[in-house]
Amino acid sequence: MKAVIVGGGIGGLAAAVAFHQRGWQIEVLERAPGFTEIGAGLAVHPNGLRALDTLGLGDALRTGGPADPPAGIRRADGKWLIRNDIAGLKRRFGPWTTVHRATLIDLLREALPAAALRPGTDVHEVRPDGTVRHSGGTSTADLVVGADGVHSVTRRSLWPDVREPRYVGYTTWRLIAPPHPVHGNVETWGRGERFGHVPMPDGRVYCYLMANAPAGSRAGLDRLRERFARWHDPIPALLDSAGADDVLQHDTYELPELDTYVSGTVALLGDAAHAMTPNLGQGACQALEDAVTLATAVGTLGVRQGLAEYDRARRPRTQMIARRSRQVGAPAHWTSPASAALRDAALPLLPSSLFGRSITPVYAWTIGPRPERFTR
Repeated sequence: MKAVIVGGGIGGLAAAVAFHQRGWQIEVLERAPGFTEIGAGLAVHPNGLRALDTLGLGDALRTGGPADPPAGIRRADGKWLIRNDIAGLKRRFGPWTTVHRATLIDLLREALPAAALRPGTDVHEVRPDGTVRHSGGTSTADLVVGADGVHSVTRRSLWPDVREPRYVGYTTWRLIAPPHPVHGNVETWGRGERFGHVPMPDGRVYCYLMANAPAGSRAGLDRLRERFARWHDPIPALLDSAGADDVLQHDTYELPELDTYVSGTVALLGDAAHAMTPNLGQGACQALEDAVTLATAVGTLGVRQGLAEYDRARRPRTQMIARRSRQVGAPAHWTSPASAALRDAALPLLPSSLFGRSITPVYAWTIGPRPERFTR
């Protein structure tokens, strides 16, 4: 049996590893010239680590970092709006970690035979019978996995009537700052803008910034330093310590809900199927869940029945998480002084257990010998 994977990001490589471990011949077609990652930090939550466990790779990321760092949401002046019970969440669901995206890409890539990886390959068309036309010729397979991101060629080939990804109204900057004594996973909300920082196991700090802006607008590090200069410590210091080349900016898009993730012998996964806002930090984790669920379903039930089971299992869950992600981030981007003041007054009144209850359907995911059964 052979699988062609279109896209060599986290989801595509995870799918390749999962099928390779089941004895399939695999071919990974990646447009970029190498299987590298220029991104910044990445949170791998308990459900993502559990997915990696099915590949025998989870323990490689369970290293170091603060045991139970403070976490929650603050105002720009530093006042706490919400505090989250990280220790309680870890007792219930297990640990999580923050790594450089390249660390996870390398971990997955090294679990694959080099001959299966075809960088520098542009995919032109994917057909439902498992035929893939690309810059190197034509590939055929028993199964094609479309893991080629939010602007997926696979999706455009087989779902031509689906609406294009929607810009959600804010742009995102990401960077990794040098080691700095930050304490905890904190997100700070202003009016139409926010700043998050997360300590990494090696002492560096993953930072992400979001701000309302027209699609395509750009701002460099100097502008970010000005914008957040009066925010609470350590935000100005983190930006001052970063270099201009460390900052990556990208506009934030989400995909309209699809009616199905499969067509013929082709399956979509990750952002190609359900691109979502980053507010729950679940983009990569859901791609990992997709990958191992797909391989388990197809390996257990065969291609046709397995694809149907994959769609049944994954589409409701990923679309639910995408909706929750959109909803949870919306108040951070309110711009009127009155609505922001109301938000800041209301958040401290919420019960401390609310976050734990709301995140339970996201973290409480497992996969068994048959395709996944998850808590909704």
